[in-house]
Amino acid sequence: MTSRQRHIAHLHLHASLTEDQYADVIELMSGITPHVQAVPPNAVQLDLTSALRYFDLSPYDVVQLAKIRLKALYGIDSSAGLAGNRMLAAMAADASAPEETTWVPVDRAAQWLYPRPLTALPGVGRATASTLARYGLHTIGQIADLPPVTLQRLLGAGPARLLTERARGHDPRPVARTEPAEHLVADLVLERDCLDPAQHHRAVLGLADRIGQRLRGESRVAGRLTLTVRYADRSSTTRTRTLPEPTNHSPVLAATALGLLAVLGLQRARVRAYAIRADDLLSAGSAYAQLSLDPGDARARAAEAAADRARRRFGPESVRPAALAD
Repeated sequence: MTSRQRHIAHLHLHASLTEDQYADVIELMSGITPHVQAVPPNAVQLDLTSALRYFDLSPYDVVQLAKIRLKALYGIDSSAGLAGNRMLAAMAADASAPEETTWVPVDRAAQWLYPRPLTALPGVGRATASTLARYGLHTIGQIADLPPVTLQRLLGAGPARLLTERARGHDPRPVARTEPAEHLVADLVLERDCLDPAQHHRAVLGLADRIGQRLRGESRVAGRLTLTVRYADRSSTTRTRTLPEPTNHSPVLAATALGLLAVLGLQRARVRAYAIRADDLLSAGSAYAQLSLDPGDARARAAEAAADRARRRFGPESVRPAALAD
């Protein structure tokens, strides 16, 4: 008995959505298939496998139906990827121009995947790519064809096994219905495109500081940060990083956000907007914190608490990081 071939769609939503609007989008997509998974802040994944017989359409046509409904009911433009699993669908969506759909059929998945650069694979950052590049490994196909034992010597057993599976296009994860998780978002939309790396740094630093203030004001901590950068051509790039421990300490949040910015390597990119999203929120009183023997850490947190008190009394702009001073 053979398993039925899955058809997974990943839709990028080219709009800045509130939490309520995002919930409305998920509800709309649930009218096409019950298997809808939220991918915050601006994407959804659909398992279309069981919907094909109901609509009597091809997988590609069902995706177009979903995009038409988004545009007609909410005015949302979208780009999409369609493939046999979640990872390939997301990669195909990343490769799609606005309003276009990239379909990667199962029998052509390797042909589509292998020539692509290593950095197109989820989880392959600049450091891993640089390590592999020193050994002449630049494409996904080179990793897929490499003997596993060789890759283990370069990366270690666990990372090598996961990277090999991804390079061969394997992803067994199901699409599971989820509601958007509770989160905090700080964003900045520019009046004109920005090409200055120093301004990118200032913008992200300012957003991280805002997130930290809001978390402390609500007595919560975040376990994960997501940075989204939107460009002049309406495309966007999103990177996510789990924090070493849940925190609301602005220097830690800023260092993580700036690390995500560095991974993007924007250089002369024409940026239109930035957004930082804090997820995995917990009550500050219920979160564990790693004990620190550094007295400087205690002094930094005391200074941060004093700055928060000053902001509450004199306004949010009364105390700012030196790097953000005019």
